[in-house]
Amino acid sequence: MSQEANQGHIYRISGPVIIAKGIEANMYDLVRVGIEGLMGEVIEIEGDKTTIQVYEDTSGIKPREPVVNTGQPLSVELGPGLLTSIYDGVQRPLPALKEAMGDYILRGAESPGLDQDKLWTFKATAKPGDMISQGDKIGEVEESPGIIHTIMAPRDCNGKIEKINSGTYNVNDTIGEVDDGTILKLKQYWPVRLPRPVSKKLQPDIPLITGQRILDGLFPLAKGGTAAIPGPFGAGKTVTQQTLAKWCDAEIIVYIGCGERGNEMTEVLSEFPQLTDPKTQKPLMNRTVLIANTSNMPVAAREASVYTGVTIAEYYRDMGYNVALMADSTSRWAEAMREISSRMEEMPGEEGYPAYLSTRLAQFYERAGRVIPKGTKKEGSVTIIGAVSPPGGDFSEPVTQNTLRVTKTFWALDAKLAQRRHFPSINWLTSYSLYTRSLREWFTKNVSEDYVNLISEIMKLLQEEEKLLEIVQLVGTDALPDDQQLTLEVTRGIREFYLQQNAFHDVDTFCELQKSAMLMRIILKYRDLSKDALKKGVRVYKLIGLKSKNKIADVKFEKDYVKLLSTIEKDMSSEIERLVGDLK
Repeated sequence: MSQEANQGHIYRISGPVIIAKGIEANMYDLVRVGIEGLMGEVIEIEGDKTTIQVYEDTSGIKPREPVVNTGQPLSVELGPGLLTSIYDGVQRPLPALKEAMGDYILRGAESPGLDQDKLWTFKATAKPGDMISQGDKIGEVEESPGIIHTIMAPRDCNGKIEKINSGTYNVNDTIGEVDDGTILKLKQYWPVRLPRPVSKKLQPDIPLITGQRILDGLFPLAKGGTAAIPGPFGAGKTVTQQTLAKWCDAEIIVYIGCGERGNEMTEVLSEFPQLTDPKTQKPLMNRTVLIANTSNMPVAAREASVYTGVTIAEYYRDMGYNVALMADSTSRWAEAMREISSRMEEMPGEEGYPAYLSTRLAQFYERAGRVIPKGTKKEGSVTIIGAVSPPGGDFSEPVTQNTLRVTKTFWALDAKLAQRRHFPSINWLTSYSLYTRSLREWFTKNVSEDYVNLISEIMKLLQEEEKLLEIVQLVGTDALPDDQQLTLEVTRGIREFYLQQNAFHDVDTFCELQKSAMLMRIILKYRDLSKDALKKGVRVYKLIGLKSKNKIADVKFEKDYVKLLSTIEKDMSSEIERLVGDLK
């Protein structure tokens, strides 16, 4: 491309949308806009006019200022040093920007995504003469304690290694050469909108264990699966995602704060570095990448932040890691799309969102999956958990509905449950998971043979409770038959002893699957023993008042839960036997 074709000028400005004339560009090329060189991306080409969305504030720039096309798509810098980093939406490290500019990011600021000077100890696993292509492992670096960073052949590489050396390098140093002209370095670039290719996609039949009883039990999520967490303001979306980041059994966490309130994101940025990884007792940041794009930052960068995050997640997936990506929240991303679309004067779809909203959401969520990557042949996965913030908690709005079409797990947060201090405030009647059937075999083999049946029984009881509560509102509890009063007591136990979980208690914050199964079993045991006693003539109020049954609440906070459950079961059986014996 000639220098003249590479440079044009601003023709029209509408907020973050700029129309340029005089440049030849391809769709999604990265451009520099104005005297300050603001970062932007080509999103429409019509004749000699090129429409650009700018990722920075455009106030003060004017027509006739220069526009320069870089000729490259928006890409992220991938290599050792991503973990522990805090980036903005276009992979500029916030701590480095703060050091250079203070509390406010100046326009046109540039900073590489990786530390260019830090030295890494590289251990070559490939040798001269080996044939390599994109994604093949050529060596490794210990990025943070316990995390081995696989160095892979970059994009478009295909040839024979001429030389490669182990040693201490920074990300810009040459570590080897390939006969096709490729220079091997610790870092590589990847376009954010281009999914990384894989050898094979696998069935989602291994659960992502979260340690949250309601999720692992009633609405499980598979590794490589997709989940949506919709909920109104204050229902606990961010706390739920932070709990998942801390406890889920993924090795790498990518957390995207996309258009969230600044004070909420500040909390995340200040809390995450303080959190201790429960698995290693080291800082959780050692295996985390944070991307912060708050609601007062330029709207166009929200879209970039989502793609930046998922590209980093795919990079670690290709090393054979299980990655959990938290996007908080995709509603703000959709709002940014709506604003850009309206400034481009496109035909609006439902509620003003662009007609391609569902396509963009699908493209994002479809990048999840459990796969065999190219080159490394080590199984890896990206699990995407997206928070949705429907205005007024209305789940019928377009973003929630379009998200539901592409995600297989729906964890609906309920403001009323949150007001009653029932946490996690996930509504068990409106939530669902389509992974339960594919995970059945894993649960049967690794937890217990009756695990899926226990879940089914618990869900039946909770649905029955909903019907009974409608009758109770009309006639009161005492007017119900004894067996229905017993059902209400059992479901109260399910809600208080099983579904409620204290995220701030050392023991209850994480519940292993065996403990979850035993809790369900003891609650159903109480139901079965009480049903038999009712048939023999025991009054329901005596069964509701069992002292041993109320001790189930203590199991949640007990490390040695097996012994306590065994004691409760014996006490419960003997108490009910005594009640039956008193009738004779």
